[in-house]
Amino acid sequence: MTRVSIVVRSYNEERHIGRLCEEIAKQEVDFDYEVIVVDSGSQDATRAIAAAHGARIIRIDPELFTFGFALNRGIAEAQGEIAVFVSAHCYPSNERWLRELVVPFEDPRVALVYGRQRGAPTSKFSERRVFAKWFPSVSDFRQQLPFCNNANAAIRTSLWRDRPYDETLTGLEDVAWAKGAIDAGQLVAYNAKAVVVHVHDESWRQVFRRYRREAMAFTRIFPDERFRLGECLSLIVLNVGFDYAASVRQGVFAKNIFAIPAFRVCQFWGTYLGYREPRSVTPELRRRFYYPARDANVEPADAVARQSVGAD
Repeated sequence: MTRVSIVVRSYNEERHIGRLCEEIAKQEVDFDYEVIVVDSGSQDATRAIAAAHGARIIRIDPELFTFGFALNRGIAEAQGEIAVFVSAHCYPSNERWLRELVVPFEDPRVALVYGRQRGAPTSKFSERRVFAKWFPSVSDFRQQLPFCNNANAAIRTSLWRDRPYDETLTGLEDVAWAKGAIDAGQLVAYNAKAVVVHVHDESWRQVFRRYRREAMAFTRIFPDERFRLGECLSLIVLNVGFDYAASVRQGVFAKNIFAIPAFRVCQFWGTYLGYREPRSVTPELRRRFYYPARDANVEPADAVARQSVGAD
């Protein structure tokens, strides 16, 4: 059977990567696989934990980090015909995850497969609703839109050699690759049975920054798209209203009364500002996205890339 390479991007993920490795080891598959961890300068026990579980560690200079660069380095070292991506702060929800992520590749036209994501019990209420919208319970093996998410996805490595990930994007390198696949007449498949739990431990500043830099990338991929102030404000109001109604139905309104508007403002205001950033990313702007010294509580000279702020 097809040999699979599981590529994990990491930075200071000692709280989560052990759980991920343990769940990978439980997968019920009849093919061989390897685990490659691409680490961008962890200062905790991330690498030691991953190595203890048998993962191969690849270190990259945090100053060179982008999401696309880390993926390209990992796949370049991979031996598998299929490269599976999973974030270090995700973990499979069952023993069939890896098999389900690989199954759609039985169709030779499939270039990319991505799976379902659910929030953890500690996830922000509004983000769990975002996951539910983006990753529904119904599969689609012939998806027409170039949407996907590399927190839980897989591609054919042979196609990657012809079309590596864009290392200049501040995010959405997965969407850009999916667009290229569809433009080339290949298929993008969504398998709702390949499920991971995605643990986002983000500050409000990190949520805001994530949506802002992803909007910057979106305008690079789809230069004709616009996101106007009126649309931003209306989406904040609408989504806060829907979230409040859902929280009332679930009996958690009081617990989320402030968190819901905070998340939606960070989401849509960050998106609005991201649409207005320059298309080319300067080194200083990259540093602000990937090296947030204030969040890391260290001096700027010691700040390193925080991959965990991303949605991938």
